[in-house]
Amino acid sequence: MPGDDRKIGVMACVLLVMLRLSIGWHLLYEGVWKIQTQKTASPWSSEGYLKNATGPLRPVFRELTGDPDDLSWLDYDRMSARWNDWSRRFVAHYAPGQDSEKLRATLTRLIEGPGAFSAPLESLPEGVDPAHFPKAVRFDPERKLLICDAKLHLLPSERDSLLAMAPLPEGDEAPPAAVISYRNAVERLFNAASSLSYRERLAVLLKADPERAGLLVKEKDGSEIEKRIGDIELYKQQATDYERRLGQAKVAYQFEHLDRVGRELSELRKRLLGPVKGLDLELRVEAEKLLNESQLSRGALPPPMTPQRSIDLRTMYSLAIIGLLLIAGLCTRVAALAGAGLLTLFYLAAPPWPGVPEVPGPEHNLIVNKVYLEALTLLAFAFLPSGRWFGIDALLAALFRRRSA
Repeated sequence: MPGDDRKIGVMACVLLVMLRLSIGWHLLYEGVWKIQTQKTASPWSSEGYLKNATGPLRPVFRELTGDPDDLSWLDYDRMSARWNDWSRRFVAHYAPGQDSEKLRATLTRLIEGPGAFSAPLESLPEGVDPAHFPKAVRFDPERKLLICDAKLHLLPSERDSLLAMAPLPEGDEAPPAAVISYRNAVERLFNAASSLSYRERLAVLLKADPERAGLLVKEKDGSEIEKRIGDIELYKQQATDYERRLGQAKVAYQFEHLDRVGRELSELRKRLLGPVKGLDLELRVEAEKLLNESQLSRGALPPPMTPQRSIDLRTMYSLAIIGLLLIAGLCTRVAALAGAGLLTLFYLAAPPWPGVPEVPGPEHNLIVNKVYLEALTLLAFAFLPSGRWFGIDALLAALFRRRSA
């Protein structure tokens, strides 16, 4: 009979429905699993996948993360702004009521450090003149405290000069009690004033360390005497150069050379980011120790809505919703088309095309890979009435037919 070759048999329909259900289950499980990991210590993120994208659309996918080369971690102002935002959200989450001011003050002291360091001291020993104290140090006779400005700290040479004002007697002569008290107070003050706040430690890492931040020596008139590039600036230049050369690479030996350069760049990034991320983690751990049981019961602090977070949420919930619609057979064609579009984006982020670096792994593909096949299959389902063979679409179609009859 003419046209019979265009008809789909019952067994073919059954297999196509099973294929749709299988792809739907795969997408649903992937989405749900990724969502569930958000409550664990290792939440899923597409960050690594996007930052290591290959092919002609690599710059587009990398920019979706908002910070493809992690440069915000190496910028003092941006890190300070990140901590300010985090501390605001921390207080709002854990102490939304009357305790907010107390927690905010404690957290600020943790980040910024105290306004001043002090050590108890009843009185100055004879011969010690506070007029000769270093600029950062003063004695408060009313409060009976030896005080050091927390912004200036106390240098070892300044400690030595303070101790020299009340020297220990020579020989077996016992030192006066006032001298012992004074020297003990100076030592306690020095130990306290030697510690840096988290903000100061961040400044040391990103602004003061010559090896990392570079060195710029100027004359009094502002003219440069010497300028040395630091590892941070070196990393920025090498990252820009790597992306430029990767976009121009065409043949295998160029990719092999860039692969070695990329590994060296990755090691430099780890060396630079490691201490900063470690400091950031240390601050967050110390901040949690400030919380009581009632505050801890409020759960973990939700992450901020960054460009990367937005991409992750859209990816996770798109996978779960599309998979659920395919399994249920509801809006099947629209779900299949949406799923094909989503998987096409996954494919374009790391396309197995000639002239594109191969993604590391046990598989070897050329043009066609698993993501491509799944996307093509879903695109075919967009033109098949599989939801009317089995699914909610079939029930809705039957209901409308009854009403129109």
